[in-house]
Amino acid sequence: MSPEIMGGGYPRRSPPNLQVRRPAGEGSREPMASISLSRRVATAARWPLGVGLTSWRYLWRTTPLSRRELGGDLDEHRAPEFPEDFDREGLQRPRGGAGPMFHRRYRIRIADPKISAKDLMETIRKDPDVFAPSEFATFEKAGDGDSDTICRPGEEFVVRMPGPWDGPVRVVSVTDSCIRLATLEGHLEAGQIEFRAIEEDGLLVFTIESWARSSSRLTDLLYDRLRMAKEIQVHMWVSFLEHGTQRTGGRRRGCVEIRTRRVDEPPDA
Repeated sequence: MSPEIMGGGYPRRSPPNLQVRRPAGEGSREPMASISLSRRVATAARWPLGVGLTSWRYLWRTTPLSRRELGGDLDEHRAPEFPEDFDREGLQRPRGGAGPMFHRRYRIRIADPKISAKDLMETIRKDPDVFAPSEFATFEKAGDGDSDTICRPGEEFVVRMPGPWDGPVRVVSVTDSCIRLATLEGHLEAGQIEFRAIEEDGLLVFTIESWARSSSRLTDLLYDRLRMAKEIQVHMWVSFLEHGTQRTGGRRRGCVEIRTRRVDEPPDA
């Protein structure tokens, strides 16, 4: 049985010394975060260990998965629109990426939860890193802010992973049941991802849904053709759902569902 299912925790890493991204003048911005050379070296030193642990846990995962991939069209599987007042500067949009667009949904149903769906989303809002498999990925906020409202529209995070592919994101929207993020320049993907929790038929339904395209031809090779990045992504988000289940004090009902729609039509946004 995998450590995630048994409830084993993972050590948390201290956040790096990040500088807040601030406006540098009308229509321009400074870099979102600067990281010291020593921090970069320390991060690189963790790559072999992180990749090794991730591979080991992936191979020994016992959570039953129900996976299905079908084709789809752009109109039906288009990402949600951005709010009118959302800052679009620095976004990495699907139209600038490579390869097909994937609309993916990871879903787990939780029986007998001890907390509500709203409480679960509040935990993610305060610190999304609590559910991340920290040997592989951590969410680190760019800059300081109100710790009680750490995830607000416009806030930015960097998803750090054991490799040269950190993922900067910006919070698009936050509600009692949903948090949506958009990728920024430098991310492996170009698109959006959403975390949702609702109560349905006596169960708590926890869902991660994404609309994204590879950011480059190399990423597309690793993701779509070699499938290496795709399987790493599956491991990451299934682990996130499992950690969320543990947090509720409930138990998984049935399989973790993974549904993928592949859209080969070039995106227009």
